[in-house]
Parts: sequence; C-alpha cells; structure tokens
Amino acid sequence: MKGKIRIKSYGFTMLVLFVLLILMIGITSTIGSASISPIDVYKVVLSKVPLIGDVLGTDTITPAQHSIIWSVRLPRVLLGVIVGAGLSISGASFQGLLKNPMADPYILGISSGAALGAAIAIILKLETAFIGFSGISIMAFVGALIAVTLVYNIGRIRSQVPVTTLLLAGVAVGQFLTAITSLLMVMYNRDMTKIIYWTLGSLAGKGWNPITTMSIPIIAAMVILLFFSRDINIMLTGEESAKSLGVNVERIKVYILLLGTFITSMAVSVSGIIGFVGLIIPHIVRLIVGPDHRILLPASAIVGSIFMVFTDTIARTVISPMEIPVGIITAIFGGPFFIYLLRSKKKAL
Repeated sequence: MKGKIRIKSYGFTMLVLFVLLILMIGITSTIGSASISPIDVYKVVLSKVPLIGDVLGTDTITPAQHSIIWSVRLPRVLLGVIVGAGLSISGASFQGLLKNPMADPYILGISSGAALGAAIAIILKLETAFIGFSGISIMAFVGALIAVTLVYNIGRIRSQVPVTTLLLAGVAVGQFLTAITSLLMVMYNRDMTKIIYWTLGSLAGKGWNPITTMSIPIIAAMVILLFFSRDINIMLTGEESAKSLGVNVERIKVYILLLGTFITSMAVSVSGIIGFVGLIIPHIVRLIVGPDHRILLPASAIVGSIFMVFTDTIARTVISPMEIPVGIITAIFGGPFFIYLLRSKKKAL
C-alpha cells in the first residue's frame, strides 16, 4: 500500500514539475525587446504540429512576431532545457555514484578537457561546421572525452576503480588541463577574449541546428541512465552490500561514468562551460523528493531545465541590450550554495 501511495506521489510531483517547465518555456519566450504574449508562443509551437496546425488560427500573430518566436527565442529556450537537463541528471548520477554531495559533471575533468579542446579549435581557427556542430563544439566534445578517459585509467587499480582515486585523478587531470589552457591563452593572447567568453558559457545565437543534432543522443542517454537508478540506490548502501545483492559494481560504475560524461560532453560542446548546475540542482531536488534515484534523476532533469531557462533569461535581459554569459549567472547562484554545503558538512563533522 505504501508503495502505491509513493508511486502516486512521485507521479504527481513529476506532473507538477513538467507543468512548471511548460509554463517557464512560454513565459521566458515572451521576455525581450518585442512584446509577445505567452498565448502567441504556444500558438506558434502548436501551429507546427500536423492536424492541430491546420485548425489553429495564427492570424493575430504578425510575421515578425512569428520569426522572433520560432527562429530566435524558442531555439534558445529549448537549448537551455536540454543543456540544463543534461547537466543536472549527470550531476545527480555522479553524486550518487561517488557518494559525494559536492560532485558534479566537472569533478572528473570534463570541463577542463572541453575548455582545452575549444581553446585549440579557436587558436587553429577550426570554424567549419560538420553535421550541425562547429569545429569548436566538436573539439570541446573530443577534449572532454579524452579527459575522462585519462581520469578513468589513472584512477583504476587493476580491475577496480575506487571512488577516492577516481576523485583525486579527476582533480589532478582537471588542474593539469586547465594549466595547459591558461598557457595557450598567454601564448596566443589575440584569441584570449574568445576563449574566456566560451569558458563562461552562453546559449546565444545557436539556432535550431545544435538542438536537432544533440537532443536525440542526449535524451537517449538520459533514458538509459534512468535504468541504472535502482543500481545507484543499492550502491549507496555500500559496494560490498551491493555485490552481495548481485550488482556488478565495477561495470555499473563504467556505464554511469560513460553515460554521464557523454551527456555532459554533448551539452558543453554547444553551450560552453556552465558550472554549478550539476552541483546545486540535485541537492535542491533531493530536499524535495528524497534520495531515491528513481525519482531524483528525472526530477533533477526537469528542475535543471527550469533553472537553466530562468538563468539564461536573466543573462540576456538584466543589462539589455548587452548579454552576460549565462555561466556567470549560474555561478552567482551556485557560489553561495556551495559555501552553504561546505558549512553544512563542517557542522556535521
């Protein structure tokens, strides 16, 4: 009976979060220099749906408004949804896997590898697009994957990967790659501004291409990651206990690391480095829904989407017509929260 009540409660929570996300998409798509109502936003979206678009009237929407919604604001908002969901669900899975409340997608050197790859692409002027991604995005993706591969192999002891050595390897590799990136910025100071701006993160001017190319693989990886939520729950009781219950701990570690890294790499390859999302969102969601990863992972994805859309709206409007890189806004929110976590851990000792 308790199980049925809990499932109904989880379902209601997910429904509420999903409705909030839809409302956030509609509201934030109206914010800007041109005045557009949320109803017009939903009308434009629904007009693209077969059958519904044939009967839905959009006569009250001018061509200029239609273009602003469909070509400018909506792609940016939806990109924020995908990036926020990817970073948050990766952060939640890493925190569960590493049993570390301060873990996020960047603790394993993902951000440092992506930044180095992007810096190399900027210096070499690799601007040519391939299957919807720029050369910078592709190099950032490759750099992130190489970084995590290094971390995994350095942290591995024979056939096992202890959590402690994995974390230490991530910190060491991340710092090393950051140092190389800094050296390149000093040597090629003409490109320094562009490299710095990329490392601060931005969703501006991406259009539909990255959404159509990255959404399917990211969503597929997130769905696969959800299938390991039960294993993460069991592993939280201890690795020896998990093994006694039939969980192949080392194999599950590899799968979760690969999936989380792939999701994060795809996200940052388009948006640049956006910190703290994968750190603070899982904590907030854990306070609401509890530690069960069967609900924590999907709830983190939705709340992460809401948070990313919200912070990006602030980034593009707070000092309009200028834009602030969204990574700065997430850091403004995330920094104090990180300090709060440190103080909480200190009191617990």
